[in-house]
Amino acid sequence: MSNQVIIGVVIAIIVVVAVLYGVSFFMRRKNQERLYVLEKRKEDLFDLPVIEEVDEVKKMHLVGQSQNTFREWSQKWTELSTSSFADLESQIFEVENLNETYRFMKAKAAVSEAEEIVSNMEAQVKEIRQGLKELRESEERNSLQVQRALDVYEELKKALRESGSDFGPAYAELQKQIKNIEIEFTQFVTLNTSGDPVEAREVLETAENHTYELEETMKKIPAVYEELSKTFPAQLKEIEEGYKKLLADKFVFPEGNFANDIQRVTRRVENSTADLAKAEVAIVEVANRDTAQEIDDLYSVMEREIEAKKYVLKNKPVIEEYINHSLRNNRQLLIEIDHTTQSYTLNHNELGRVRGFQTEIDELTRRHGLILPQLDNHEIAYSEVQAFYKDAYQILDDIESQQVEIDESLRNLREDEKIAQEKIEQFEFQLRNLKRYVEKNRLPGLAGEYLEFFFLATDRVEDLSKLLNKIRINMEEVNKLVAICQEEIDLLDRRTKELVDAAALTEQMMQYANRYRHSHPDVKAAIEHSLVLFNQEYRYQDALDEIGTALERVEPGSFKRLENFYFNHRDLV
Repeated sequence: MSNQVIIGVVIAIIVVVAVLYGVSFFMRRKNQERLYVLEKRKEDLFDLPVIEEVDEVKKMHLVGQSQNTFREWSQKWTELSTSSFADLESQIFEVENLNETYRFMKAKAAVSEAEEIVSNMEAQVKEIRQGLKELRESEERNSLQVQRALDVYEELKKALRESGSDFGPAYAELQKQIKNIEIEFTQFVTLNTSGDPVEAREVLETAENHTYELEETMKKIPAVYEELSKTFPAQLKEIEEGYKKLLADKFVFPEGNFANDIQRVTRRVENSTADLAKAEVAIVEVANRDTAQEIDDLYSVMEREIEAKKYVLKNKPVIEEYINHSLRNNRQLLIEIDHTTQSYTLNHNELGRVRGFQTEIDELTRRHGLILPQLDNHEIAYSEVQAFYKDAYQILDDIESQQVEIDESLRNLREDEKIAQEKIEQFEFQLRNLKRYVEKNRLPGLAGEYLEFFFLATDRVEDLSKLLNKIRINMEEVNKLVAICQEEIDLLDRRTKELVDAAALTEQMMQYANRYRHSHPDVKAAIEHSLVLFNQEYRYQDALDEIGTALERVEPGSFKRLENFYFNHRDLV
């Protein structure tokens, strides 16, 4: 073997040894670091004040279920602080030995196992401390609740002792309930000290509930007692005195049992007072609300009659005058209708409606006549008279508005007749003007359709004149015919102007078309046909359409240009 080979082998061995040493050093150091962290976690667990917390809860002298729970947590801590901590110490010692003897893989596994033991111990310690904390806080809360209930109980005793009169007939019952609560608290103390915590807790809960219920009851009693002892009696006394005074002043009440209603409400107050003596506040509160409403209703009845008297005394002469006024108007309207029917036909049952008004007025007069002696003899309630007056006002207002409407319609008949006469003159004037306008334009003739419409419009005006010359004029028919005449004459006016314009434009178009007569046979034919339509058949619009269409084919835009010129210079054409 050569020297070079030997040197290579030696170098390789040195490298392997170096690598193994490096790996060993790294693993040993890594295990050592984990072991250091583990030691730190162990020390932190040892430093936790669990023993002090256990002693603190132990000093609270828990009983019952709380005591059992405490024993469980205390036992868990004892086991943990002895066996579990010992196991952890052994595991840590084993890790150290393995690490020192270069059994790094076993040391690594042992460290992991030790870490798991610490994690479990940390979780258990956390659970134990949380359980001890809840026990401590729960007991403190219970103590505070008991103390608060006892404070409330003492305040209730003090309130009864110092302000007993505020509770009226409920005082004895409240004293009784206070005594029962005191017995319940005493029973709780006895059971708790004798080692029966379960029953003691139940008794305490009952005592607390009764205390707070009584507190709520005592808060409400002074207000309802104030109503029963002062407010309601004072109001009922005022109502009774007021009722007697109104009876002395000759007031009549439609409620025949008003005095009985007062007594009924008085008995309700007495019954509520008896319920209050039993401290049945909820029942009394509901009853007091009903009592207050009934008292308000009694006040309302008296106020209604007082206000009704004022209304009746004020409106009595007014309603009498209003009835007489409506009666005079109706009689005058009957005379006016009789006079109007001599000259006009009435189409809206005016006479029947006015006779109906008369019937309604007569009925109001009759009822008023019956009420007056009852009112004078104090035999009827003012509120009933007030209701009659208000109904009468509504009826009379409605009658008067219709009387005015009918009277105005009668007056309008004469005005409408005058307007219709003026319209006839206007229509005849328009017809004459249209006739002269057509004659002035010297047309070859007029189409039968136009003449027929002209004579129809003329006949309509004559019919209108005949209607107005009747002995009894039906203005409804007249007004309808006036509207028809106006519509037909307006239409005739438009048709006449259109006819004359069409004729004049046709002449203009034919004069202009003559320049194409010899060069365009179709224009020549159109001119000849237009002349036939114009001179023989008097169809001026058709003649215009014929020649205008031919011109547009030869000279587009010429028709519109000539038409615009005509309408812009109609006076020159």
